Amino acid sequence: MSRPSRQPVLCVVGARPNYMKMAPLLRAMAAEPQAPPTFLCHTGQHYDPALNRDLFVDLKMPEPNINLEVGSGSQSVQTAEIMKRFEPVVERIRPSCVIVVGDVNSTLACSLVAVKLGVPVVHVEAGLRSYDRSMPEEINRVLTDQISDVLYTSERGAHANLLREGIAEERIHFVGNIMIDSLLEAMKFAVAPRETLRREGWGALAIDSTTGYALVTLHRPSNVDDVESLRQIVSILDAVSERLPVVWPLHPRTAANLQRCGLDQQWINSRVARLAPVGYLEMAGLMKQAKVVVTDSGGVQEETTALGVPCLTMRPNTERPVTVEQGTNTLVPRTRDAVLDCIEDILANGGKRGRIPELWDGQTAVRIARHLTIWITQRNP
Repeated sequence: MSRPSRQPVLCVVGARPNYMKMAPLLRAMAAEPQAPPTFLCHTGQHYDPALNRDLFVDLKMPEPNINLEVGSGSQSVQTAEIMKRFEPVVERIRPSCVIVVGDVNSTLACSLVAVKLGVPVVHVEAGLRSYDRSMPEEINRVLTDQISDVLYTSERGAHANLLREGIAEERIHFVGNIMIDSLLEAMKFAVAPRETLRREGWGALAIDSTTGYALVTLHRPSNVDDVESLRQIVSILDAVSERLPVVWPLHPRTAANLQRCGLDQQWINSRVARLAPVGYLEMAGLMKQAKVVVTDSGGVQEETTALGVPCLTMRPNTERPVTVEQGTNTLVPRTRDAVLDCIEDILANGGKRGRIPELWDGQTAVRIARHLTIWITQRNP
């Protein structure tokens, strides 16, 4: 192989789920002898300094070369601000390509800047579809895929989705799920649940290996922004806690809305442990030993499938159908009876176990690094 262009690969992260996808890829690129150097840009879309710092440490991820410090804002304002601040970075770095991951506003914003400047876009985790255009993430996914030069997919169904949307087959490459690379590495260092609970002041919560606990992670606007929806959730979790303890690390958005709606104390009893956001290694430990996970997170659907833990996704649809078809995931309505029926079945029968999908083996980043190095070399002989 001839030596590739030494123009760096410009890697973009913006939100916490992006870190889990980019960390193993940065390591794999550094270990690939012929790969060009990488330059890491953090847009600052998620900007909690302590949480960001802890996640970078947990993931053994280098500090970003630059942080755009965009912060919060409406969908349009945030996307526009990222574009405005990212354009000078691309013009200065002159990268061989821009790598974006996932489906957050930073993913689309940076892809638009790159393609308008004539820089190739590489999308990791392409082709996932919920077919629900009310989700901002769905818009980001569809548009990013249309303007990407290389699309790396995590499941076979994503490949089919892209072909239906007119993406040329030679641009699509099935490599597996890069989130699982980070998860499998994290499991070597995962923090025991009892230790996490003790640190957070819930050391007296009665959890044992027989009954276990329900782990909850909810943050999507459709669930936590509306007062009646949030009231339903609080009532559901209170009912679940009568059957087994509930561990609920609160997303900042969820915590703020509970307080805004006056629900931060109502119905929450001593069997519902409300935690501050926990680190990745703490979350990995909590997830691994949970009896069931209740979530609306896309990444958690994948992680629970990889760990063989039953998952109840409180959404009407999912962009990760393989977790339902092959894995441990079940879509469940946001109603007390529906959730409790699923909980009773899990307690009685062990719940859905499924199997690990193809190429969720911890080697996805290596496959991407090797393919991308060859692709860049061929473009820059």
